[in-house]
Amino acid sequence: MIEDDAGLRSLLENTRTIAVVGLSANPERPSNEVAQYLRRAGYTIIPVNPACTEILGEKCYPSLREVPVQIDMVDVFRKPEEVMPIVDDAIAVGARSLWLQLGVIAPEAVKRAETAGLAVVMDRCTKIEHRRLV
Repeated sequence: MIEDDAGLRSLLENTRTIAVVGLSANPERPSNEVAQYLRRAGYTIIPVNPACTEILGEKCYPSLREVPVQIDMVDVFRKPEEVMPIVDDAIAVGARSLWLQLGVIAPEAVKRAETAGLAVVMDRCTKIEHRRLV
């Protein structure tokens, strides 16, 4: 698991495409605010939410497995008990990293992702860390 500033900075600098799982269409929700920030910072944002067809003007996919482009990072805004299937999907699509947002603490899912070779961050916010380090 990446916990040091150098590792976090490197991950953020070497990521271009971020699939945001659990991205809300509601601009009041943290996932929406973070995705907008990341897009302004130059990342390609791919919304993943089975309840929507479009978020932030982007086509929204029901699952990671249906995203037609290579995903660098899977940024997860879901409850900890919902993370394991997302990890399975991230592994299946060849994502390079898994980022679990603040409050998303899922040690077993982290272990599974790391075993499959993904770089993993847990219980941190991409927006906060990007603003602080990059």
